[in-house]
Amino acid sequence: MAQEAFEEVVEDFEFLEDWEDRYRMVIEMGKAMEPMSDALKVPATKVDGCASQVWLHIAPEDGRFRFQGDSDAMIVKGLIALLHKLYDGLPEGEVAGVDARAELGRLGLHDHLSAQRSNGLRSMIERIRESAA
Repeated sequence: MAQEAFEEVVEDFEFLEDWEDRYRMVIEMGKAMEPMSDALKVPATKVDGCASQVWLHIAPEDGRFRFQGDSDAMIVKGLIALLHKLYDGLPEGEVAGVDARAELGRLGLHDHLSAQRSNGLRSMIERIRESAA
């Protein structure tokens, strides 16, 4: 079961029938994220495998998985916001147990993302899982 914040996104998506509206919602989620400091946008936080520039700064705190992310592409920043709702704040030991593909599949994203964006999303999930291990 996903975190409550992610469940709210799933519920919101159910009310939006048009994929244009769903994309708009994802983009707005990205815009609403707390900005990531430019000082954290370094090679060590850059995610390889993404067509756009993507950074994930993972910094567990008090046994909880915490991360910040940013991208130069609006839709990708929105995808980072989705991952944030899915993972951020989980006990570190629970991160590996999250089936991100299945959870994101509940949103129907797999059918509506380009191959490049799907690969980038997979790379972000891999980085999160590796960092939590």
